[in-house]
Formats: sequence, structure tokens, C-alpha cells
Amino acid sequence: MTMLISLPLPSLPSLITAAGDRAQIRFLEFFASNIRNTHTRRAYVRAVTEFLDWCAVAAGVKSIIDVESLHVAAWIEGKTRQLSAPTVKQHLAAIRHLFDWLVTGQIVPVNPASSVRGPSHVVKTGKTPILEAEEARRLIASIDTNTHAGLRDRALIALMVYSFARIGAALGMRIEDVYTQNRRLWVRLREKGGKRHEMPCHHNLEEYLVAYIDGADLRDDPKGLLFRTIGRGTGKLTTAPLAQANAHAMIQRRMASALIATKAGNHSFRATGITAYLKNGGSLEKAAVMANHASTRTTQLYDRRRDEMTLDEVEKIGI
Repeated sequence: MTMLISLPLPSLPSLITAAGDRAQIRFLEFFASNIRNTHTRRAYVRAVTEFLDWCAVAAGVKSIIDVESLHVAAWIEGKTRQLSAPTVKQHLAAIRHLFDWLVTGQIVPVNPASSVRGPSHVVKTGKTPILEAEEARRLIASIDTNTHAGLRDRALIALMVYSFARIGAALGMRIEDVYTQNRRLWVRLREKGGKRHEMPCHHNLEEYLVAYIDGADLRDDPKGLLFRTIGRGTGKLTTAPLAQANAHAMIQRRMASALIATKAGNHSFRATGITAYLKNGGSLEKAAVMANHASTRTTQLYDRRRDEMTLDEVEKIGI
């Protein structure tokens, strides 16, 4: 089972090994070839192994073939008391997709999770903290750009604010993904599901990207990653990619240095940019296109203008 080496799976669940070699191969193929996103794969591995271990220990199930709807329903019921509704729904989705895969592979006859309903969950506004426009400007202006790290950090934060880029898409960019078209700088982003998304640059973002690329001497390496780590003791960029965790730590340092108390993270800048765009007269439909959202309903989760309206109304309580 050499495929285990490339998967976040220390060992096969006992219910899978009990079902034989075909079941084991099909189970591994589900994660290795059917799920391409590494974050989704990691979350699905965790959910599926927890469920199958529970079936073996708590429900006494011997093989994956013997799993029934009652087992799935009981496990989801228990998880609903422990975890948030979105997390439970993700766990249920993982189990459903796995059994769909096993059904088409003729490992099990039916999908026991298909009839199980998850907890209800309605979201009208996002929970991601955002920065006020003044805070975002102050943060960007506070970064010392006399170093490669400063040039990089300003460019990365500005990219997320002005292009609504997800952190994963931003960190996956290569230098050639910043290019000139019709005398204007553009950026090319590869979003979820491998979707390619191209955006013209705001004039501030254009200035910051050009300053970073030229200041760090990156133009001669078009295939190289745009955002990289800084070498210890050198202050220069390496060829190693900047990880999301490192980007988050950088943002926390920059926020603290700029004396901004808002608990922002990597995703906050995407929501900050969308909200600023809408507050300045931008349309929800155009924001959805710029953010590469399939539906304006998703974009509405990033629109935090209602927060200001609510605060204004609360202040009218004259006690």
C-alpha cells in the first residue's frame, strides 16, 4: 500500500481491511484520485476515519459492507452535540461521497448516508473579521519597504485587498502571473477547483507589485513562485514557497506593529476589499465576478455594510 505515503492516513481503518483487497484499493483511490484539493482531502480523511473507528468500537460493526443508515444517523447526532453545524455537515458530506465512490466501485450495494440529514444551518452574513478602510490603509502604509520582506508583505496584503484573492490562490502565483495587458498590469489567480481567474490591478496594487518584483530582482525567474520565504540571516528571498501559516503569522506581526486591534487573518483582506468596493458604489454582481464567486449569495457573505447600520441603530438607545 505505497499510496499511504502520500496520504494523511497513518493506517487503514479495520472496517476497510476486513472487506478485502478490492475495498482497500478503492478506499485509497477515493482520497488519492477523486479529491484533488489537499485541504479537502485532509478534512475528509479525518472525518471518515473518525466515523469508521466509531463504527468499529462503539457500534460493533465488523466491515464497511455492514454499515447502515442508523449508524450514520447515530454518529451525526452525536457530532451535532459536539461540533458546529458547518463542521458536522462537512463530515456528513465526506461520508456520503466515500460511500458513493464505494457503490460505483461495487464494494457496497447502497449508500447508507444518502438518506441521513445533517443539522440545519442558515448563514446570512460572514463571520470573518474585516478591517475598516482606514485600518487597511494604515496597515499597508506602516510596512517598512526597505527590505525584501517588507516589499513582499505589502504586495501580498495589497493583492488580497485589491483583487479579492484567496490566500491559497495568492501564494500559488508565479512571477509570470503578473503581466501587462493593454498597458495595464494584470494578475492571474488559480482559485478553487483549478479555476483560472484574471484581474486588472488597482493602481496601488500595480505600484506595490512592481516595487516588489523589481526590488527583489524576480523578473529573471518567470516560472518561480511570487511569494517566498526569507532566508535566515540573509534578508533575501529564497526559492521556498511561503506557507499559509507563515503568512498568517506575518499578518499578526504587521497588525500588532500598526497597533490595529482587530483580530484579522488571511481571509480578512478578501472580505475587507469586497466590503470597501460595495461601500463605494460597486455592484454585487460585479463583486461576484471579481471575487470569482459562482453566485452572488456567496458574495453577500463578505458584505459587512450591515454591521455599520446595526451599530448606528444601537447607538440610538438613549439610556
